[in-house]
Amino acid sequence: MITTERLRLRPLTEADAPWWVRLHSDEEVARYVGGYTPAQAAERLREIRRQWTERGHGLCAVEVRDTGTPIGRCGLHWWEGFQETEIGWTFARAHWGRGYATEAAGAVLAWGFDTLGLERITAMIHHGNTASRSVARRLGFTPLREDTVLGRPCTVHALDRDAFRRSRPAALRAGGDPPAPPGPARSPGGERPGGPNARRARPARGEERPTRDGVMGR
Repeated sequence: MITTERLRLRPLTEADAPWWVRLHSDEEVARYVGGYTPAQAAERLREIRRQWTERGHGLCAVEVRDTGTPIGRCGLHWWEGFQETEIGWTFARAHWGRGYATEAAGAVLAWGFDTLGLERITAMIHHGNTASRSVARRLGFTPLREDTVLGRPCTVHALDRDAFRRSRPAALRAGGDPPAPPGPARSPGGERPGGPNARRARPARGEERPTRDGVMGR
């Protein structure tokens, strides 16, 4: 589990499916990452759980420390076709404008670089997503290349470990223990559930089905 001054991040599980659907049902939230049916949410969360098991990282639910209320998601996603580890974040609209994305993503970056030993983390941001672009800039990301994800143009940003360590403020240091892989699923809102890659390797057609979490929400 990763903790910051205001937030707690824990691995997502299949029990989070109803909340996941609600999070993405807001048109503004889903503008860049799309919405989910219950079946799609269950499948995506199974994929996230597999990545936690196989790679030791994945997406997390972001909760307010004082209340345990889930307010968004943030974490790492491995793209096999690109041979890249990407960070992503999406927050409920009621919690925009409070610095939560920067706080959560900064802690995930510190965990990825310091604990997992990654050398580079990327961030795929759709054109027009100025909020996520601003967050990425504050975290130290710089544009790496232009690409197309889910049929839409995006700018792939990158941040190297050495650059992060040189520039990060103390507030971006991850606190708490490293997240453990998801255990038995329990429902959110009730009981809470407990690289290096600079090179681009474009996936062959049909080789990899991109996930909608691979592109940043707000």
